[in-house]
Amino acid sequence: MTPTSRAPPPARSMTGQVDAPTTEQNALLQPSRTGRDGRSLSAASIITGTRGQSFAASGPPPGSFSSELRSTISRSETPRPDFTAHSGFVEEDSHSTSEQRQAELQDQIDKETKIKIGSENLLEALNSKNAKQTKDQRLRVEAELNSSNRKLAQLKLGLEAEIQRSKEVKEPLSNTTSRLSYLFRNAPSRSPSRPLGIDKEEELEPETESPTFVLAEILQALEAEGMQPEYYVDKANSLVELFKRHPALKYDLAWPTFGLRMQTMLLSDSREVVAAGYRVMRYAITDKKSLKTIRELHTDYLVILSLVKESKASVEREQALKFVRAFLDVKDGVFEISRAVIRIIVSVAEHADDRLKSISILTLAEILVRNPLLLVSAGGMGTLTDALGEGNYHAAESLTGSFLYLLDTPRRRKFLRSGHEIEVPFAVFTDAAAIHGHMHEEKLKANAKVIATLLKSWAGLLTLCMNDFLAIRSLLSSLYIPTPHVRNVLLELLFDILRIKPPSWSSSFLAGRRLTTYGRVTNLKIQPNKDPSVTDNEDDTNKWNLIEHYIAVVLAVLLHAGLMPALLHAEEDSLTLALKRKTTLLLGEVLKMANELLPPSWSADLQVLPELLRSAATFNVEDRFIATGTIYQIDSVNRTLYRSGPTTLHNLKSSVNNESDTTPRQSEQSKAQAGMQMDESQFRSLMLETQVLNTVNFTKWRWDLIQNVIDGPLLNAKRLDEAMKGAKFIHRVLGFYRPFKYRFSEVKNTKPNQRYVRAGCSLIRSLLQNPEGVKYLAESKLIRQLAECLSHFDRMSGLTSELPIFTAERMTETLTGGYFAILGALTKDLKGIQILERWKVINMFYHIIELHDRDDLIRALLSNMDYTLDGHLRIIISKAMTSCSKDIRIFSTRLLRKYATKSLQNADSSGATTGIAEWAIRLLVTQLYDPEIEVCEVAIKILEEACNQKHSLEYVVKCRPALDHLGEIGAPLLLRFLSTSVGYHYLDGLDYITKEMDDWFLGRNDTYVALIEASMARALADIPEKPQPQMSYDDAPEHQEYGLVPPHFYRELTRTHEGCKLLEQKGHFDEFATTIREYGMEDDDSETILKVKGCLWAVGNVGSMELGAPFLEKSDVVKWIVQIAETSEVMSLRGTAFFVLGLISRSLHGQEILIEYGWDGVVNETGEALGFCIPLDFKKLFSIKPWVATPRRSTVWKQKADIKVAITDDDPLNARILKLATDLGNTVLAKKAANDLHAIKAKKASGFQKPALFHKVMQVLESHHFRLPVCRFVIDLFDKRVLRQIVLEEEDDNDDGGDDGESDSSSNYSDNDNNTSTSSYRNGDQGGDDDDDNDNDSNLAFAPRPVTNGASSSTLS
Repeated sequence: MTPTSRAPPPARSMTGQVDAPTTEQNALLQPSRTGRDGRSLSAASIITGTRGQSFAASGPPPGSFSSELRSTISRSETPRPDFTAHSGFVEEDSHSTSEQRQAELQDQIDKETKIKIGSENLLEALNSKNAKQTKDQRLRVEAELNSSNRKLAQLKLGLEAEIQRSKEVKEPLSNTTSRLSYLFRNAPSRSPSRPLGIDKEEELEPETESPTFVLAEILQALEAEGMQPEYYVDKANSLVELFKRHPALKYDLAWPTFGLRMQTMLLSDSREVVAAGYRVMRYAITDKKSLKTIRELHTDYLVILSLVKESKASVEREQALKFVRAFLDVKDGVFEISRAVIRIIVSVAEHADDRLKSISILTLAEILVRNPLLLVSAGGMGTLTDALGEGNYHAAESLTGSFLYLLDTPRRRKFLRSGHEIEVPFAVFTDAAAIHGHMHEEKLKANAKVIATLLKSWAGLLTLCMNDFLAIRSLLSSLYIPTPHVRNVLLELLFDILRIKPPSWSSSFLAGRRLTTYGRVTNLKIQPNKDPSVTDNEDDTNKWNLIEHYIAVVLAVLLHAGLMPALLHAEEDSLTLALKRKTTLLLGEVLKMANELLPPSWSADLQVLPELLRSAATFNVEDRFIATGTIYQIDSVNRTLYRSGPTTLHNLKSSVNNESDTTPRQSEQSKAQAGMQMDESQFRSLMLETQVLNTVNFTKWRWDLIQNVIDGPLLNAKRLDEAMKGAKFIHRVLGFYRPFKYRFSEVKNTKPNQRYVRAGCSLIRSLLQNPEGVKYLAESKLIRQLAECLSHFDRMSGLTSELPIFTAERMTETLTGGYFAILGALTKDLKGIQILERWKVINMFYHIIELHDRDDLIRALLSNMDYTLDGHLRIIISKAMTSCSKDIRIFSTRLLRKYATKSLQNADSSGATTGIAEWAIRLLVTQLYDPEIEVCEVAIKILEEACNQKHSLEYVVKCRPALDHLGEIGAPLLLRFLSTSVGYHYLDGLDYITKEMDDWFLGRNDTYVALIEASMARALADIPEKPQPQMSYDDAPEHQEYGLVPPHFYRELTRTHEGCKLLEQKGHFDEFATTIREYGMEDDDSETILKVKGCLWAVGNVGSMELGAPFLEKSDVVKWIVQIAETSEVMSLRGTAFFVLGLISRSLHGQEILIEYGWDGVVNETGEALGFCIPLDFKKLFSIKPWVATPRRSTVWKQKADIKVAITDDDPLNARILKLATDLGNTVLAKKAANDLHAIKAKKASGFQKPALFHKVMQVLESHHFRLPVCRFVIDLFDKRVLRQIVLEEEDDNDDGGDDGESDSSSNYSDNDNNTSTSSYRNGDQGGDDDDDNDNDSNLAFAPRPVTNGASSSTLS
């Protein structure tokens, strides 16, 4: 994601003077002030607030949004909105604002960083080639890299200077227009939900005036008439700042006075003033009661008039929509949004080129979740359905959440027409044959994302499988369409849906290379853990993966719907070579997944590819050669895939995994043995080829050959002796690393240059293997000089240097930090430690750990040492874990992970590593008492991981850690203790078990449901992790894995006989079974559904243990769970039951019970259950009955009555006006109606100056669907004084009052806008769609509006 510039936090001077800008500068910002990616800047980009206040603590503003939505943020792809048409936006002459300059500098920094990374990668590639051939190219790349480093340093300095300069007080702008543009630049747009933090200095300085008095003063100032627009904007911004400083103030507003001031602002002719008025109103919102008060100010009409304006009123329109969105932030605030306002938002969302289109669609999606009846009655369902499938909305997949939420329960899904709304994205695939072109491919990709999102949820999957899998079958049938880009997008979609990560060799394979040419790559196995002992002893029950169970059912759905015949057709009828190879790869992956995830009854028939085999066996037909070739290719890919390693976690249990640890090791050993057997002549020629003996210039050396020499021949004593004495090879290479030769220590710290560090460590290891090498190393100047360099930072040594080697800058910029890696290589061997002790290096380590200002040095030291051998180094790290700064304590605690997770048994078997795991565990237990909770949290996570092994778990219990003081943080570790008898008795003695058991029974089960559903949603969403900097020293725990079954109290309890006995005594399991039996078919009450889900997960976790089998047998609960999975009308509940049956199938007894009820489980080659199960009668799982939308009669009758009143008037002319306004929604009659209305307006009809007619016309606009230009045209017919009369309630007594709407955003109701829209409409633009059928028909509230035809698609802007 492209980083955006962030302004620094506000600052206050030590003298107490305020460094913040004046009030004029901290003002409402124009929405046109956009970031470099075209998005409106949020509150994070505020430089500072009045009184030096920081806005960092505030959340996003009420109703705030980004005006340009993209599913991915990209500077290069997002167009910059053009606001030059807005009169308030004036480009500044020669100087840009500070924020713009910061953004430009940040952009340049990003660009230079990319150039730097590219140069490093290219250098690394060139290093593997012939040095002579690539010399010139390498020099150019190095020059470019140096240039990038220099530019980056200059740009960073410039950015820091600019940030500092932005804190200084700026002079107010004199020019009125420029100042207006400035005032609307970077004010925050959200009122905080809690009081912001205030600096201590500020607390010492009491306010000179009470906030109530300041409020009254500002409101009185707003009474002034005839002032310049910036005067009112300035006062409005002061009001917002006041509300932010004193959030409680808005609860005591005198609305008669405050409301009148706001009405006056909203009726202003200046767009900026109106926008400021909306902003103040937004910050004044407190609760639902305040919304009612605001609506009494006739804000509904004001918002409608603002939203229908042309795009040049962008400030006003944006603030109006933010005002409406602020209603959604209040509890039940959605019920205060009128249907009229939603009608206009629907029109904005349908307007093709409207800047607010995207956020309007998002607003409608939020309303759909909170109040679906309101949205459907306003005709918004059709708009959302179009956005879902047309490919114009850039984040269409985000809309699926609203539809899936409605589909989940029977009551909510009544608002949809049998789920066909979510089938819209499939249309672009099935009618793709006649359409080609780049835009069509982009639309396909957008819709593929939507389909993938739908298929990653139970509601979407079950709905799309209705009508005998019709939607899925139609999608797969698109593979028969002979259009390359359609087939390519479909294949990518299938890879995504099945979560297939192509193997490392796939890119080469797809490019056309033969599989045999890179067999070495495919022989390298996927190793999930560097230490094989951990994998062997790890308790796999803590890695149960629900995602794979879900993928299993998705795969079964696709196979049932005809995936294999479609893929085989695509394989035989390949359109391009690349598509043929991609299809072959997908076929191989599908066959492999079916073998691993599905029962034999599913996968056995697939593996033989009967259709292909039949074609290949037909000898009289030409096609048999194609079929034979296809079978060969698929077989080849399959064999390569199986060599590449397992697809799933569970396949690790199979015998395939045993080879994965041995193969790489064997290949390395064989390579080293071959090198050791090299004869003298070969060795000499190899040394000559390295160029080490020919020149002292290390840049001309062949470092790849040097590495081969070090790793092979130098392990042979004879060859080593020759390299040390006969030739100067070792002398020259070691000389390169000597600090005071300033060669290695001056090399830039880049990725390609890390090879020097690797070679140095390898050389140290090779020398330590031989007594002569140890002696040579002990006498060499390298260690002696390193000791002297370290002594410069040892306060006890008395030595100093003007230019020490290990300065912070050199550690960052050069390879100086690599010296610690070289010293670390020495610490892996006892002889190496003796060399360090000889030169007092260990003593210096003790003193370096005590440095308070060199955390970087301490990190480098701790991370590179090896703590396998018992000695001083273990004392050093334990000292760092207890006496250093918090960051170093956390860092050193993480370093213990690789030692704590070693197997205790393996450690005991080799004398060299005796007690390493025990030592690490003891230290980690000590860390549980650290005063900083973050340190304790890291220690808990590592101990939890160590407890995956039974022996380690028992040792942790033996240490008797007290975890009471850690609360929830320590709970997961205590749960792990329950899984052994030793831990059970330990916890029982602490009276932990009964308390925790009651806690889970009374509420934690429900919390567990939320946790596991959030984890599943996060895993299926495929949100990319933020890339963390690759630091070799930071051995942090793995990033959190999503989609795994979290630890459950009842599962851990059922691991021991004592726990099962307690569970039986308490009777909790019977309670769970009773709840499932009695309430399992509940389909409406959300609390009951949540309770049932909690009971299901508890039963599933108990049933997953072999000791839990008697509970299942006794209660017969499996029968009811199967019934829920096959017949429940709540889709998420059905999915939960499916997962729970998978958990039950993990025990042998559970599988036997499931077979009785027609569910088949999956086992691996050794007969172990994998936790996947599928019904033998597959369609039972997807038996959702189609539903019929049943409208609420009372609502429809009320709508009909309103329409009748609206289109009736005693005055014949007024009645005609109303009739013509209604006709504008009819595509056929629209043009004539517009001309007639314009003619009536030209005759100055009195009705256009009467509030009563205005109310009725607004009712017409609310009751029918009109396009945005039509709404603008109709409203512009009225005299602008009419709105003032209505808002300020200056209407005559005989005028009917009208109420409707809600929102915010000032409306600048200018004659210019009237003339523009009127004339443009007269030029023949068709108005909108006649929505009479939708609104008058009894199915109005539940039927999506049909897609408009081409005749009505023209715009009026």
